[in-house]
Amino acid sequence: MTANELRRAFLGFFEERGHTVVPSASLIPHDPDLMFTVAGMVPFKPYFLGEEQPPYRRATTVQKCVRAGGKDSDLEEVGRDTRHLSFFEMLGNFSFGDYFKSEAIPMAWEMVTELFGLDPDRLWVTVHLTDDEAEGIWRDTVGVRPDRIQRLDADNWWGPPGGPPGPCGPCSEIYVDKGPAYGPDGGPATGGDERYLEIWNLVFMQFARDADGVDTELPRKNIDTGAGFERILSVLQGVDSVFDTDVMVPLVDEAQRLTGVRLGATDRSDISLRILAEHARTMSFLVSDGVFPSNEGRGYVLRRIIRRAVREAYLLDVAHLVTPDLVDTTVAVMGEAYPDLVAQHDFVRQVVAREEERFRATLATGTTLLDAELDKLGAGAPIGGSVAFLLHDTHGFPLELTREIALERGHDVDQAGFDAEMAEQRRRAKEARKGGEGTSDEWVELAEAVGPTDFVGHENDECQARLLAVTDDSLVLDRTPFYAESGGQVGDTGWITSDTGRAEVLDTVYGATGLVRHRIGPIEGALEVGQEVTAAIDADRRNAIRRNHTGTHLLHWALREVLGDHVKQQGSQVAPDRLRFDFSHYAPLSAEETARIEDLVAAEVLANPPARHYETTKEYAEQIGAIAFFGDKYGDVVKVLEAGPRSVELCGGTHVKALGDIGPMKIVSEASIGSNIRRIEAVTGTGPLERLRADEARIAAVTNLLGVANDELVESVERRMAEVKELRARVRELERAAASGRAGELAEDAVDGIVVARVDGLDRDTLRDLAVATRDVPGIRGVVLGSAPDGGGVAMVSAVRADSGLHASELIADAARTVKGGTGKNAELAVAGGKDPGALDEALDQVRSAAGLA
Repeated sequence: MTANELRRAFLGFFEERGHTVVPSASLIPHDPDLMFTVAGMVPFKPYFLGEEQPPYRRATTVQKCVRAGGKDSDLEEVGRDTRHLSFFEMLGNFSFGDYFKSEAIPMAWEMVTELFGLDPDRLWVTVHLTDDEAEGIWRDTVGVRPDRIQRLDADNWWGPPGGPPGPCGPCSEIYVDKGPAYGPDGGPATGGDERYLEIWNLVFMQFARDADGVDTELPRKNIDTGAGFERILSVLQGVDSVFDTDVMVPLVDEAQRLTGVRLGATDRSDISLRILAEHARTMSFLVSDGVFPSNEGRGYVLRRIIRRAVREAYLLDVAHLVTPDLVDTTVAVMGEAYPDLVAQHDFVRQVVAREEERFRATLATGTTLLDAELDKLGAGAPIGGSVAFLLHDTHGFPLELTREIALERGHDVDQAGFDAEMAEQRRRAKEARKGGEGTSDEWVELAEAVGPTDFVGHENDECQARLLAVTDDSLVLDRTPFYAESGGQVGDTGWITSDTGRAEVLDTVYGATGLVRHRIGPIEGALEVGQEVTAAIDADRRNAIRRNHTGTHLLHWALREVLGDHVKQQGSQVAPDRLRFDFSHYAPLSAEETARIEDLVAAEVLANPPARHYETTKEYAEQIGAIAFFGDKYGDVVKVLEAGPRSVELCGGTHVKALGDIGPMKIVSEASIGSNIRRIEAVTGTGPLERLRADEARIAAVTNLLGVANDELVESVERRMAEVKELRARVRELERAAASGRAGELAEDAVDGIVVARVDGLDRDTLRDLAVATRDVPGIRGVVLGSAPDGGGVAMVSAVRADSGLHASELIADAARTVKGGTGKNAELAVAGGKDPGALDEALDQVRSAAGLA
């Protein structure tokens, strides 16, 4: 049975038994506790926890998973044995309060023995020590021999004893006996995991654990079953290694072709080939699902995986790129089961190729430095934490890679020393940043006392409210039209007034969860707790914010249309005067792309469809394709913004009623702010008009200076630039002629054929010409000239004859450091720059000493 046949047969088996076939979810889960989707049940976790109502009572999936970061990581073992994978697929069938043990157990046995065709005499079953019910079903209903059923403790319990409150329960597992050649007899309890291979696990979510660790029966019991797809595939295809299955053999073959190394050459090269083959799938699927290489979070894990693969190729002396071809093979092998991967093929290829190109230079430098440090160590001594930190911080060499290389040579890394260096860096960075104001205990207590603030600002610009609290700089109301800063949207400003007093609201933030804090200036008159007040926002400012916020959603849609679905929001700020939007992408926008994005937004604005902003269930939002951002936590009720017919996203901010209200949008800047993260700033409404007027005023000023009409401006500027270029060339010729004349004067002051002099007012190029001209005077062996140019700083030039016995850069090396600068390594002509003109004379004296003149 091939991999594609197994996927189809498995899903068909459970679909025939009333299960809904659910496509694989993304590798990026909607779960802040998880970095990646690590198991088949992760997408269904809200159903198991009772947070959401499942749309079906039974489901079956082939779920793609990654275990490569955090506590679930298997990365260190990948390639070093024949079983571990960082990317794998998990088969599973699930019941949400529908069937339980009496149906799940016979169904699993039927699947394993009839669908998979495994001999029952090769199978063993385990149950939990306390699970008499499961053992009875295996024995009496299914007919498994009692001597083939074993009871285990912790290995057969989902949810560790003493664990957190929540659902838990016993497990039951099916094992296949690989035979005496793989270990002793005795079953899974005693025979070891080399001989007895787990192929199926049934989790019975039977209990609810309270805070005291007491388990009580759940009224609605659930079933979560599953097993590693590649592991079952190895059993069905009769091979010992997952790398010998038909999903991995083509990738191993491709690794051999790319490296020119065959399996079996050495144990170490076999590890490299397996890592290349295995990491190919992980990097391809992560990029396809929207992860970019970066220095934190999921992006860091992806970067580490790509760099691990590149390092293995480097160890096998491969100088060319390997990851793009590995992506091609991954798509060929996995494309039938995952069409999205095929659609993203070219994009995935570009991303991994760019990362490999960047890392190869880093790898050469870092490996050289690390090898030199390892050569200095005694047997078993660790690499110093400061060395590991230098490699990480200065050369971009990951700590994990430093440790991996060190361990291969019998050394570890001084983790405590590294952590200390990292903590010190963070401390310096924290001191350098302006500290923000956090939520104080007082605000938390106030929120508990008065409850959440009722926000009415979606419908109203002002409202009547009751004043609940007055502090030195803030007011708290029971209801408010003021939007508190969140989701990238700045807080509102305005006024709060009563019969006795008035206060200007300078900003609006959350004092604690749900509690809106109105930051105010000095109170005019008096405002007292319990008073009825009128809260009114600055409506013109809010309207500008609305335009920019809805414009941000249109911009996001247009970016995805032009650049691709890999574009995802990474942050935003919506203010009255501009919008800022951070997004994932790997290259700067071209002028053509920028124009197309603006045109798409303009077309939507001119069509003027309505912008609908409403509350609905999370389930309905997902059905209509609303974009939700990974890492954000959403409840059962969510706010959806339909910005016209094409942009549908979850958003709780304030928005216009129709897209025509946005007015024109103009992108004013676009730049990189991090690895594969870019930032756009744009203006809407009257903003583009204000910029247009300012540009027109500048153009008018230039045309007046040049004395030309607007339509002659470009031609006139080009003509004058050509004149300036010609004049600069003539000045340069005159300077060279003057330098030749001064060269004779300087040569007259030579001592032992060496000239050392200070010549102020010359720029670096002129100083170099003068030094070379002086060196070429007969009888001169070497020249060092120093200057304090009119523009500031220091310039120094060293020029020597080839047969002089002098070295140009060595003559001025110490001097360059004295003026707080540096120089190159050229033997006959060296140029140095510096920051301290006051130290120039001292530096020239150092040159005289270096030349033996003092």
